Amino acid sequence: MTADALAAWCEVRGRVPWPPDDVTAPVHAARDAVAGFFTATRGDRDPAGAARARAALRQVRADAARDLPLSFPLMAAWQRTVLGVADAPFRTTPAYAKQGRERYGIAPDTQARFERHLAESTEPGLPLPARAARVHLDVLFFHPFADGNARAAMLALAFVLAREGVRLGRALPLRTTRWADDPEGAADLARLLVALTR
Repeated sequence: MTADALAAWCEVRGRVPWPPDDVTAPVHAARDAVAGFFTATRGDRDPAGAARARAALRQVRADAARDLPLSFPLMAAWQRTVLGVADAPFRTTPAYAKQGRERYGIAPDTQARFERHLAESTEPGLPLPARAARVHLDVLFFHPFADGNARAAMLALAFVLAREGVRLGRALPLRTTRWADDPEGAADLARLLVALTR
């Protein structure tokens, strides 16, 4: 059986050497890099899906402007828009990604643990890029939805940044494979976010 990537991430998460680098808000990019990311990564093969992702991004920005806490119900509302569905519940079975190379287990407390991790997106003492990177990886490796988890991870990252007045100037470099058992890779993601705001 494929190893449980969620279990690997939960073990690694607490020992990632998050860099101290921070960004000073506000950061107003000349172009909407996240909207451009969805267009570039989905537009040719799924223009309707790209449009839905951009619509969800507008919801994300509105919710960030209201300073709402990041929660699963909030993410589920965005995901309903992303997928064009009436309901986007938390998954109830193991999930797979990367052509089956990663498996994400399920337990009675998986959703509750995910919710606790989302609440840490405002954790004091950890720089904003590290918190945004961690949320992005939490979504990827908890894999909460039946579909569209990469888009959900990007939206969560954009929300954490936007809530504190930061908008990425570039986003396409974020399109790279992340592995659950790679603490240095997680730290590198935070460093990349710093670079993408400049």
